[in-house]
Amino acid sequence: MMTGQDTDLDGFVRLPNRGFLRLSGEDRLKFLQGLVSNDVNAVAPGHAAYSCLLTPQGKFLHDFFLIADGDSLLIECEADRRADLAQRLKMYRLRSKIEIADADYDVFAAFGAAPLTTDAIVYPDPRAPELGKRVLLPTGGRPGPEIPFDSYDRLRIANAVPDGSRDMEVGKAILLENNIDLLNGIAWDKGCYTGQELTARTRYRGLIKKRLTPVRVSGAIPPAGTPLTEAGSEVGEMRGANGDLGLALLRLERLRKPEAIAIDGAVLTPEPPPALAALIAQPQA
Repeated sequence: MMTGQDTDLDGFVRLPNRGFLRLSGEDRLKFLQGLVSNDVNAVAPGHAAYSCLLTPQGKFLHDFFLIADGDSLLIECEADRRADLAQRLKMYRLRSKIEIADADYDVFAAFGAAPLTTDAIVYPDPRAPELGKRVLLPTGGRPGPEIPFDSYDRLRIANAVPDGSRDMEVGKAILLENNIDLLNGIAWDKGCYTGQELTARTRYRGLIKKRLTPVRVSGAIPPAGTPLTEAGSEVGEMRGANGDLGLALLRLERLRKPEAIAIDGAVLTPEPPPALAALIAQPQA
């Protein structure tokens, strides 16, 4: 279990950068089951699945939540990449009896004992319990008192949870390097899906050399995508940040050293949450 280190939240956080697709039709489960990294059959009312769509070579394209809604599935994804996801799904449709359409909801992360309206779709965030529940309301809905997005964003970072393409490079990122295995985003026993072979190989052959890790930054925060070089050697690459807390894709061999990482103009101190720290500490095969 991962434990946030920064903030105790109580209330609702509006997540404005999220969008929705609706997948309907009798083949909807079968269609997705052969495409995405998680077990679609586990989706049920009140129980969403976190999953990814990969290239045939096993590289990240999209991550999203799959949510049961009557006789259809809602796909919660990055809002500004919703059209790209829809287009990619349609490429695989062939003769499957499905329909893909846009859907409109407002989504919130909910913490504490704030009351929920009866028309809300509610489910625990399947990535980590520390991230609370997700609440979907018709567009324009207001569930109650809102709290700042930055507080939630820092909690997400502290728990080593990537924010889609903000933290994972499209067409290049590998799921295990970005902790998707620790975030309940991969079903290892579901059978074949697009990119499954490489994903399984990286696990069973111990091929992962980096992990996405929270870092506390003293000094100027490097922009996302900046290579992190220490004493002439590249030790990783910076990802997104919020204030003095960010995510960096760091080499495991460097993470196993206790010293902070000194780079030009900044010092980065890794702060992996417990589950990630335990994995980092394991000796390499």
